[in-house]
Amino acid sequence: MCTENNTKVTEIFLLGFRDLEEAKFPFFVVSLLIYIVILCGNFLIIYLVTFNEHLQIPMFFFVKHLGLADFILTTNIIPMMLHVTLNGEISISLAYCIFQLHSSGVSGFVQCSLLAAMSYDRYLAICRPLHYNAIMSYKVCLQLVVGCWFVVFIFVTSGMILVYQIQFCGFNHIDHFYCDLGPVVALSTSDTTFLTLVVFITTIPMVFVPFLFIIVTYICILISILRISSKAGRKKAFSTCSSHLMVVCAYYGSLITVYSSPSTENSLNKKKFLSLLYIVFTPVINPIIYCWRNKEIRKTLNKYVHNNKHSMNK
Repeated sequence: MCTENNTKVTEIFLLGFRDLEEAKFPFFVVSLLIYIVILCGNFLIIYLVTFNEHLQIPMFFFVKHLGLADFILTTNIIPMMLHVTLNGEISISLAYCIFQLHSSGVSGFVQCSLLAAMSYDRYLAICRPLHYNAIMSYKVCLQLVVGCWFVVFIFVTSGMILVYQIQFCGFNHIDHFYCDLGPVVALSTSDTTFLTLVVFITTIPMVFVPFLFIIVTYICILISILRISSKAGRKKAFSTCSSHLMVVCAYYGSLITVYSSPSTENSLNKKKFLSLLYIVFTPVINPIIYCWRNKEIRKTLNKYVHNNKHSMNK
């Protein structure tokens, strides 16, 4: 319980980027443009894959849900980031802060699971091509995707239940542009030892197990590619998984960069900008990679553009 001197916190103040000063407007404009690109790019992928039969293959099915996770993550955080950038400081309810923490956790962790499912798809396509169609049926793909969302939701929700139970008294300022787990837990006046342990335990199956699975599958893929006798065959095999590999490197590279940096007072401002790597950078390059490096999506997009021009000229 909160004491008389420390009232119960019902409102959180986000301090945002206090050191931007004169650069805050250019930063706002650039961030807004990037957010528009993220929305348009991911919506384009979701639309093309959903309404084009020849794009409804396992890999694109996973890409569509990856785009949906990116959309949820960025829409959950970037508008608030834009708001706090212009205003310098904003207030939100504690309930909404925890909700944002929950939804960003689900959308972030589900990307790890989806990337692992995509690596399994690439493993079957390269290492077991004769059995690929039999194994990766629509039913299996749907089960994998639903399983990713469901399992992640259960794990994250279990942690958020504990967050709802801890006390927040007195100090209610967070030196960040959104409600991240570390700053929120640090704000609590309760004993958070058990919560920290639960978060650590759930992070292993949510982040490290998928990452380890991806590494193992790509080792198998590399061995299979090296066994191909012709140079053209090796190049073709590698091209089928190059886009996914680039996305994996970008996503896990940004996570490792952000969460491996020391959490000292002097590094808080640096960590805020590093957070932009997986909140802004990764979501914006995902649709770029899959739109520009994939022939099927490029052909479909060109077909839509050509048909629209033809319709306008009539």
